[in-house]
Amino acid sequence: MIDGLILGTDTDADPRAERGRRGEASRALRSLALAFVVTLAGCDGDAPVTVAPRAANLPSQEVSDFTLEESDTGRPEWILEAKYAATYSGRGLIVAKDVTIDFFDSEGKKYSRLTAREGTVEQPGNDMEARGKVVVTTTDGTRIETESLRFLNRQRRIVSDEFVRLERNGDVVTGIGFESDPSLEHFSIKREVKAKVQSSPGGGLRFEERGGR
Repeated sequence: MIDGLILGTDTDADPRAERGRRGEASRALRSLALAFVVTLAGCDGDAPVTVAPRAANLPSQEVSDFTLEESDTGRPEWILEAKYAATYSGRGLIVAKDVTIDFFDSEGKKYSRLTAREGTVEQPGNDMEARGKVVVTTTDGTRIETESLRFLNRQRRIVSDEFVRLERNGDVVTGIGFESDPSLEHFSIKREVKAKVQSSPGGGLRFEERGGR
């Protein structure tokens, strides 16, 4: 309970003393008002109510079963799906979990799929980074595995600085650093390249010709 203060005016009082009393009363009121604003006590001894500002790193939106699509004149170029996504509007960033991205050719046919544990999308350009057990598979059986890679949307290029493993028809090529188009038709591995190829038709020779060292 806050006791009230009764302010009166004594006409016979000394003016300086009166001004002093008014100053003390004014300071007391300001102190009480400040205490009331800072600590809003609840009834019956409840804990004080604290009003905290929204943290800058909190997402502006969170959704389940998220979908993001980029298309050209109605034809999809790629479609991203995720079980969960958080949008950070102030940073132009989308953080997604359990990510799948399907890539389509000029006729609208799917030619490859990327899966990863998580990923980020930088807007408005829609460059993407995939992390955690990243796998890209194509409809002709080519497969790449790595721990992280980036998709440069405007250039339509997949790049990685990590260890990569490529496999096709039983042939395996490994190395560090990778660049390719999403179809894995034209790729290059930067360094520490090792290959295990087979001589069967459609095997190592064809696979070798598709890559660069």
